Amino acid sequence: MGAQLRGTAEELAGILWREHTVYRERSGGVVIRGEHVRRWISLAPAGGRDEVLVRVGRILDGGTTAPARSEAVVPLSAGTGVLAATCRRLLSEAAADVAPVAPGRAAPKRSKQSKRSKQSKRSKRSQRSGKATRPRGRGKHTGFGSWAVLVCVAGVIALYVYSTAMRG
Repeated sequence: MGAQLRGTAEELAGILWREHTVYRERSGGVVIRGEHVRRWISLAPAGGRDEVLVRVGRILDGGTTAPARSEAVVPLSAGTGVLAATCRRLLSEAAADVAPVAPGRAAPKRSKQSKRSKQSKRSKRSQRSGKATRPRGRGKHTGFGSWAVLVCVAGVIALYVYSTAMRG
């Protein structure tokens, strides 16, 4: 299916965009990048034998890809025309999600529900208390390096006290 998917992606990319890059994903799918339109399309094998999962997203500043904005499952046997129509529809939905903001207006805010789902309980607590969150990891425990420094300092102090007591 990988070779068929790559051929379909090459043909689809030629239909949709004149400038494009097609490459294979680690998961076995194929990605079409349109740098000039700042969008990407991913074609991956879906659950069915002859189905392909089409995902569409944006390309951010610096060339990194944002998560998929919309997706659909399309039968591969339907042909490149149906696949191209589906991609165009998904691209228009993705473009509508990121409509440019007119100067002087604020960007639309996300709903509270989506913010809540992305925050962990720990970050909610820290926002309420006004404290910054401590990076996850070892926490308050003293590391080995700190203990070694403390032992060395205590040894130097003990040596000083011993030498002073012996002299006099």
